[in-house]
Amino acid sequence: MAKTRKFAELLQTQIRHEFTAAQQYIALAVWFDARDLPRLAKRFYRQAIEERNHALAMVRYLLDRDEPVAIPGSDEVRNDFSSVHEAIELALTQERAVTADIEAMAKAARLEEDYLGEQFVHWFLKEQVEEVAQMSTLLTVVERAGGNLFEVENHLFREAGTEIEDAPDMPPVAGGKL
Repeated sequence: MAKTRKFAELLQTQIRHEFTAAQQYIALAVWFDARDLPRLAKRFYRQAIEERNHALAMVRYLLDRDEPVAIPGSDEVRNDFSSVHEAIELALTQERAVTADIEAMAKAARLEEDYLGEQFVHWFLKEQVEEVAQMSTLLTVVERAGGNLFEVENHLFREAGTEIEDAPDMPPVAGGKL
């Protein structure tokens, strides 16, 4: 009887989640752009590219392991929000859900004694700590700004000089990183 490859199944499902996250971040970016909030828009356009790269790193891994790959569509995304706070809150909720998904993949790899899969997932676990922390900070900044969105934009402008653009230890991306 063939051994069930739960890790590979979860990874294939996660590709869909990453593409959906990319689409959701584009929707958020467009929403911010339409409200003349260029720094918030830029942050989420860039985040969308990062999520796309995560999906394609997972594709590359499956290809490299000679596993079947199917490129999925994405789930529905939300396009309308009542406030900046609500939009950022959605992004934070999404990042927390992705963290739970990645943790489940790590657990499956370990249970299957798939050491290569477990090693692959480690980068994503580390990345999720950063993603949740950054989104939590952004939500806190929005809350502290008390409705003054110029303060949020100024915060993002100040922080732009301290960002690391490329993670040199990121797994390879199918087709190359954008």
